[in-house]
Amino acid sequence: MALEGELVLLREERPDDMPFLVDLRNDLDTQGWSKTLPTDYTLSMYMKRFESREFSFDRQDARFVIESKADNSLVGTIGYTNLEPRIGVTIGIAIGKPFWGTGMAYDAEETLLRFLYIDLGVRVVRLWTHSGNPRAVKLAEKAGFKISARQRESIFKEGQLFDNLIMDMLREEYFERHPELSDNLPKLTQ
Repeated sequence: MALEGELVLLREERPDDMPFLVDLRNDLDTQGWSKTLPTDYTLSMYMKRFESREFSFDRQDARFVIESKADNSLVGTIGYTNLEPRIGVTIGIAIGKPFWGTGMAYDAEETLLRFLYIDLGVRVVRLWTHSGNPRAVKLAEKAGFKISARQRESIFKEGQLFDNLIMDMLREEYFERHPELSDNLPKLTQ
């Protein structure tokens, strides 16, 4: 089952997506972490990762390909990891350069957030980025994320030091941004 946004579909990865995902991951502009250098991901590595996924009714993660609804082109990838049911989850996104500034990244993020808050009922969604990636910071802030932690000068990329940023959004903040949606879960008390 795909998750449907206004501009994009988020669907499960398929074997024929692997060449696109390898290219996306090996592009220094679309992958943001210096710890992954040199960019030497191969198709066989991605196929092995894809084929090693095990079926589970209790999944802690999901990986989606972002597909344009207009022409079915592959836009990027988005997913979540470390799901703590009804508590929290971490998300990540990478968008191909031809789609930067098109609104598709924002639509993909909003589509995933709606699924996480409404269908999975999480309390907090987190993401990691760094201060040298202003596009990612701007996208996260536009979607309602706030910087919750900063590890100063902990990312080395292209000969420069950047701050590692942890950003998050609480359930209440999400529903404040989306008054058209109803939060049907009871409020937690302390």
